[in-house]
Amino acid sequence: MTMTCPDWSNRDDGSAPGSQLGGEVGAGSTGFVPQDGVRGRLTRNAPLARLVWFKSGGNADWLFEPADRADLIDFLERLDPGTPVMALGLGSNLIVRDGGVPGVVIKLGKAFADVAVHDDCIVACGAGAHGILVASTARDAGVAGLEFLRGIPGTVGGFVRMNGGAYGREVADVLIDCDVVMTDGNLMRLTNRELRYSYRHSELPPGAVVIGARFRGTPGDPQAIGAEMDRIADAREASQPLRTKTGGSTFKNPPGEKAWQLVDTAGCRGLELGGAQVSEKHTNFLINTGTATSKDIEALGEEVRRRVYAETGIALEWEIQRVGRA
Repeated sequence: MTMTCPDWSNRDDGSAPGSQLGGEVGAGSTGFVPQDGVRGRLTRNAPLARLVWFKSGGNADWLFEPADRADLIDFLERLDPGTPVMALGLGSNLIVRDGGVPGVVIKLGKAFADVAVHDDCIVACGAGAHGILVASTARDAGVAGLEFLRGIPGTVGGFVRMNGGAYGREVADVLIDCDVVMTDGNLMRLTNRELRYSYRHSELPPGAVVIGARFRGTPGDPQAIGAEMDRIADAREASQPLRTKTGGSTFKNPPGEKAWQLVDTAGCRGLELGGAQVSEKHTNFLINTGTATSKDIEALGEEVRRRVYAETGIALEWEIQRVGRA
């Protein structure tokens, strides 16, 4: 079957939802970036490749690692309103384009990584906490229902923004609310309902930075919870190329379909472009074999989309976020 690939650019512009990070090569920050009075680390022209799983991509105009909540709020209050802002977690589901990221990239560190269990099986987390830490803390307190976070490589902030999910559950199933700092420095608490979750998507306002969240679990037996976490870990190890330079799931599963099966049906297993390759182990993962540029990785993804559409008539949508200048 031969078909012409549709123009889907109007509904998939290549940027992370809410990141406001388009722009031409050479474009830069559009306004004032405060440097005095900052207690955290503020780096100009900061390399991002080391911070993302693909180990590729350009620099951020600015990288800000706030000392704490007050430092972040003060910085954003003084930041020029026209300056793009993007939060960066583990970089496990992200392609940073080779031209770099305009504006300010915000990375939350240890001050935002606490996890605590409260009454009624409520788990309160900083946005910088890793999924495995959240799941393990809940397990130790006998709180069930958060085991699936063990299977998502990322931080709470990314989970909340993208409605992260794995093994039959997603954040929308457990989130109570989240604390968010807006681009003007205003601190807000948004409920699950206000985020209007859908598959791998929320309506979190553009540029907003999640700094914390509260999840609700149920009473459970720590041993049974631990066994389920081990099962998830073993399943990931067996099926995903975890020991390579890779990202998370590349494409969303279309309704009633599995993205990996569509990619396989289109003959893309092991397909290479430059230094990028479709994983032989799991075809919904792309790999940097060692020399790939972000352009190679994204172009390979687009070629996979083209071949899948030509073979099946299904237009895959990106799940991995792509940000910055081409």
